[in-house]
Amino acid sequence: MEQEVLQTMLKALSDPTRLSIFSLLMEGTHCNCEISERLGLSLSLISHHLSVLRDVGLVTGQRDPEDARWIHYSVDPETVQELDATLGRLLDVRRIHTRQPQCAARVRDTSTERSLVR
Repeated sequence: MEQEVLQTMLKALSDPTRLSIFSLLMEGTHCNCEISERLGLSLSLISHHLSVLRDVGLVTGQRDPEDARWIHYSVDPETVQELDATLGRLLDVRRIHTRQPQCAARVRDTSTERSLVR
């Protein structure tokens, strides 16, 4: 997953409401009316947040075949799996290494001090 795509997805999930919706959808498919009821938010607000999640590819929606007013939303399993793998690599604690910083300013200051001593 490209860094720009990852940033876009994380930005979408950084909103508390969208994170709550995403978390709810990880439990299974929900109708927009169920999401609205569970979170205590208006349908229009839920629709806005779902469109953001849909635009970044985390969520898919399908109209109810019996009543087109309702849309059934679910997470996109392939996208979530790719996000999980990318975050797993990024946050792998084995990547953490200790090192001493090599400050360029410190190197310049030392060489300036040496030239002043001469």
